[in-house]
Amino acid sequence: MMLRAARREPSAILLAAQLAGVLLYPFLEGDGVGRAVFSVLGIAILGLVLLAVRSSSFQMWVAILLAAPASVLLIIQAVTGSDDLLPYSSAFEAVLYLYAAGALIAYMLADHEITRDELFAVGATFTLVAWAFAYIYVVCQAIQPGSFIAAIEPQADRTWMELLFLSFTTLSSTGLSDVVPVEPFARALVMIEQLAGVAYIAMVVSRLVGLLVMSRRPDAAAEPPQSAPAANVSQRPGSPPR
Repeated sequence: MMLRAARREPSAILLAAQLAGVLLYPFLEGDGVGRAVFSVLGIAILGLVLLAVRSSSFQMWVAILLAAPASVLLIIQAVTGSDDLLPYSSAFEAVLYLYAAGALIAYMLADHEITRDELFAVGATFTLVAWAFAYIYVVCQAIQPGSFIAAIEPQADRTWMELLFLSFTTLSSTGLSDVVPVEPFARALVMIEQLAGVAYIAMVVSRLVGLLVMSRRPDAAAEPPQSAPAANVSQRPGSPPR
C-alpha cells in the first residue's frame, strides 16, 4: 500500500520523509550509531528523490549517476562510523537535490492542470533546495574551515542540523538563524540561496496559486456570448453587395 502511494504521489511521500528527517536529525548527531542511522536515512531519502524525478520529464539516468556514488559513500560512512567522507557525499547529494528540484519545477509547470501531487511538490521542492544548500554549506565548511560561526562555540565546525537550520531560514527569508557566514565565499552562497528563495516563491508558487484560482472560475460556456462583428463593414454607401 505504501509502495502504491509512493508511485501515485511521490512528491507527498518525499515531503513527508524530509519533514520526518528534520525531526529525527537532532537525535542522530553525536555518536556512531546515530551517524549510521543518519546515513541510512540519507540513502532512503535518495531513493525517494529518484522516485520523484521519475514522475517528471527529466532524464532518470542523470539522477541515478548522481545518486549511486552518494549512496556508496553513505554506506561506507554507516559501516565505518566516520565522517571523513561526508564532504564528498554531500557534494553529490547537493547536485542531485538541485537536479531533482529542477525536475519537480518542470513537472509543476508542464501543464495548466493542478493535481494533488503537484501541490505536494511545492513543499517537496522547497525542502529539496533547502537540503541542497545545506549540503553545499557542508562542502564549503570542509574546504574553508571557519566559514560559519554561531553563538555557541563560534570557532567549532557547525553541525549538520545547524547548517540545515541556516539553509531553511535563508531560503524562507525569515532571518532567524544564529549561524552566520563570515567568509566571503560563504556569504556569497547564502546570497545565492536568498535569491533562489525569492525567485521560487515569485515564479512557481504564484503561478500555481493563479492556476488554482482560475480552475475554480465558472466555465467559459456559462459566460454570455459576445456579439458577432457587423458584416460588410468595409462597404462604401451605395456600393453593391459583395
